[in-house]
Amino acid sequence: MNEGDEVVLVRHGETEWTRSGRHTGRTDIPLTERGREQAQRIGRVLRDRRFALVLASPLSRALETCRLAGFGEHAELTDDLLEWDYGDYEGRRTDDIRVTRPRWSLWSDGVPGGETADDVAARVDRLVARARAAGGSVALFAHAHVLRVLTARWLGLGPEGGGLFVMAPAAVSMLGYEREASVIRRWNVDVG
Repeated sequence: MNEGDEVVLVRHGETEWTRSGRHTGRTDIPLTERGREQAQRIGRVLRDRRFALVLASPLSRALETCRLAGFGEHAELTDDLLEWDYGDYEGRRTDDIRVTRPRWSLWSDGVPGGETADDVAARVDRLVARARAAGGSVALFAHAHVLRVLTARWLGLGPEGGGLFVMAPAAVSMLGYEREASVIRRWNVDVG
């Protein structure tokens, strides 16, 4: 990548579970009608962009966002962009988890039966390496927590650093360089 190139992070549009605040890892929840409209708006925002590499999570909510945004025919699916495996907390809301685990945080406490922050970091480190070697701008269509960990790793932070960033459904964010430093160029731009 050169200084002008960017890694464009696209979180999928709204689903029933994002609307209700349920942790959605590997369960394949489809976009709502609003989520499909958000994906089309993402396409309008990115329509003049050309990417050396487009990667997408194979889960339908991310893949459909990619397709409706107009990048489906160029996308390569990769399991490295799957959302954090929430294990026993899949489909649960933070408030419900905190009934038995007060002050629980994914970032510091992890999840029983799922991935650790280091597991997710290992996946996104491969993606960061691919993006840096792509020879141009890159678009990644995926999920909030995996993209937040990727951002932390892009900036040289530990995976728990992803907890410092919020990412709304259908948000577009951009990573890049300022000279040799890895930076955030734009964050959590809501198109929906």
